[in-house]
Amino acid sequence: MGAITLEKVTKSFGDVSVIPGVDLEIAEGEFVVFVGPSGCGKSTLLRLIAGLEDVTSGTIKIDGVDATGTSPAKRGLAMVFQSYALYPHMSVYKNIAFPLKMAGVDEATIKQKVESAAATLNLTNYLDRRPGQLSGGQRQRVAIGRAIVREPAAFLFDEPLSNLDAALRVNMRLEISELHNSLATTMIYVTHDQVEAMTMADKIVVLHDGYIEQVGSPLELYRNPANVFVAGFIGSPKMNLLEGAAAAKYDAHTIGIRPEHIELSTEGGEWSGVVGVAEHLGSDTFLHVNVDNIGLVTARVNGEFGVRHGDRVWVTPPADRLYRFGADGLAL
Repeated sequence: MGAITLEKVTKSFGDVSVIPGVDLEIAEGEFVVFVGPSGCGKSTLLRLIAGLEDVTSGTIKIDGVDATGTSPAKRGLAMVFQSYALYPHMSVYKNIAFPLKMAGVDEATIKQKVESAAATLNLTNYLDRRPGQLSGGQRQRVAIGRAIVREPAAFLFDEPLSNLDAALRVNMRLEISELHNSLATTMIYVTHDQVEAMTMADKIVVLHDGYIEQVGSPLELYRNPANVFVAGFIGSPKMNLLEGAAAAKYDAHTIGIRPEHIELSTEGGEWSGVVGVAEHLGSDTFLHVNVDNIGLVTARVNGEFGVRHGDRVWVTPPADRLYRFGADGLAL
């Protein structure tokens, strides 16, 4: 259960096309992340799968059955939104139980399912509390629990961690990944944060202006970006993308060098530049170097690398770690 297929799916709002045409296969049990900048169509695509938006054309199949015209309630999918959408006057228990109660499930079954979901999500001790007495992370777990008890064919997450602070986001990333491993249910997760995509996904779908730029595992996209857009979007800090004379030497319109692959020296190298901002993160330091006649280049170096603002350094791009792109933006 949980295989989802999109065939030539399009979506327009009036004369504006937001999804020009998407073909995509999501296998049963996969954790798939839709990632891209704001306005790329990732949330719209998720809502089309959920049935919250009607497709303009094309077909959506769930477990091989055409669900294009099926109502959201009958698709067997559960959605978790950015806003928790909890009932403030209800206890955690009643919030989780609500969809089962609406479906007419008997009280004994409701109790068993709610308690099981609460145990999975470490909410057992909070079942009598109301949402206002919980932290943001706990409230998001309640929203996930409400989805779990429905035993859906797939979970759809629409930027569920955006309202949490940085530390809670890291914790919830781990919890959702562990949940996927324990439930082995298909999950589709929307985010604009490529770090979330890289750390959580079995498969990443990179979207840009409604088009799929590339689909693959996190390491496939990191190691073999199909074009300049994917190269610049996947990876943190982002890949250095250089044009002009620096690229012409390598018979390319654009060359890409990841910050962690740059060789930096205070004694000599291929390009000379001046250190600008240094971001010290402890084990690593991100150096932003103004390279002569090329521009700003970011290098990731050991946290003990001893340079300061204004120091002159040499940057060498290793040929075996260099990415080349043509004038059309595609990888060469």
